Amino acid sequence: MIEQLLSGFSTVLGSSVLLMILLGTVAGYFIGSIPGLTPSIGIALLIPFTFGMEPVAALVLLVSLYVAAEYGGGITAILLNAPGTPAAAATSFDGYPLAKQGKAGKALTVSIVASAIGAFISTILLIFTAVPMANFALNFGPAEYFALALFGLSLVSSLSEGSLVKSLIAMFIGLIIVTIGMDPVNGVPRFAVTTDLLGGVPFLPALIGLFALSEVFYMLEAKQDKNNKKVNRIERFGLKDTKETLSKFKGTLIRSPILGYVIGIIPGAGVTIASLISYNEAKRSSKNRDSFGKGNPEGIAASEGANNAAVPGSLAPLLALGIPGSASAAILIGALTIQGVQPGPLLFTEYPEIPYSIFASLLLSIPLMLAVGLFGVRLWVNVTLIPKRLLAVVVAGICILGAYAYSNSMYSVWIMLIAGIVGYLFRKIGIPTTPIVLAMVLGFMMEVNFRRAMVVSDGNLLFFLSRPIAFVLIALAVLTLLVPIIRSIKSKKKEADDQNISM
Repeated sequence: MIEQLLSGFSTVLGSSVLLMILLGTVAGYFIGSIPGLTPSIGIALLIPFTFGMEPVAALVLLVSLYVAAEYGGGITAILLNAPGTPAAAATSFDGYPLAKQGKAGKALTVSIVASAIGAFISTILLIFTAVPMANFALNFGPAEYFALALFGLSLVSSLSEGSLVKSLIAMFIGLIIVTIGMDPVNGVPRFAVTTDLLGGVPFLPALIGLFALSEVFYMLEAKQDKNNKKVNRIERFGLKDTKETLSKFKGTLIRSPILGYVIGIIPGAGVTIASLISYNEAKRSSKNRDSFGKGNPEGIAASEGANNAAVPGSLAPLLALGIPGSASAAILIGALTIQGVQPGPLLFTEYPEIPYSIFASLLLSIPLMLAVGLFGVRLWVNVTLIPKRLLAVVVAGICILGAYAYSNSMYSVWIMLIAGIVGYLFRKIGIPTTPIVLAMVLGFMMEVNFRRAMVVSDGNLLFFLSRPIAFVLIALAVLTLLVPIIRSIKSKKKEADDQNISM
């Protein structure tokens, strides 16, 4: 493993890949610091520009953007109480109150250093766990892969924000979309009303529409915030001050990255859940609980350390199993597929330069992210001053360009437009779009392996229960779906009992 990791460093340092790390970091800061433009949107917008790149350079660019965007969201969360990403919401709990006290420099410095520590610890965990995970997955057959996809979908549905029913609706919509096109086993057309749909609904245009274009519609209808004033002065907060502050909560700086990595591995959990759980754990274990929410830097460190650690965590199942740990990771699977590379256990044997180059680029991007974060604060603040409607026009143009570049035809643009309208309407009624994307990624894997297992077992459904790994994964999937339902029933029953007592 050490030799392959050194080879990964050689690939990154001896080519234009190092430039991709820099470009991805800068683009990630830009995307993350703009409320509404999530890492998923940034990756989706950037994929069309990677078509002519080598696979390693393309993936390193997108992963660097992913990491930097998660930190970038903390900048506006601290300065304006407007989280640039959902995961940065917990950062604003203490970051903004600290900034209002005239200590924005302290908040920003603690944020970036905690992010760097979290990303470093998580990357080390990724390096040591991804390969064993992939080796274990080499024992998987059709039954195990079907069960794994089913387990991934069950986690996405239950861990998505909002109503479980709406998450399930979104998941089934994604599964229905996957059935459009040629049957993967016998080649029969399914629901293909035009010849263009014989190849299925194009993933990238649909992705751009669901995430980026739907956000454009939101920007166009949003009122410009007239109170969005520029931060003119940020006090100096040196390395000595940083060391003294961080030394007060060393436990949080170690615990948060581990929590973030473990939660990041779980498909559907994502960085937002990681940051909230880490924040609550830091508050629970702190001797000064009352200071949380009033400007405690430990709350900032807990949130930022976990959400940046969740990024490498989400890459672990992606690289080792071909299962995305987040919406952004699902888009990265699309990027790998476009490059002709299939993520999963064989990735480490057939294309070892890709995962090990990603490991190396993550380690190299951390000091770069730290330097850019510490020295470029005022530049990122200026990004928040861009009028939303002007920004919407720019993003819409990039959406159209990216969709057209996918197939060099207006067909992809129309798919992107339809997906954008659907995504906008779904968000209006509270149906999440993330389960749709992940179902589109996992649906094909689930269907193909289910039918292969049926062929192997002569149509015996008990075949899935006779395979120990498949049985465990299916049982976990069922439990994952049942637990939130049982909790909801108990909660409603308790509320009814309380009302009866009060009456």
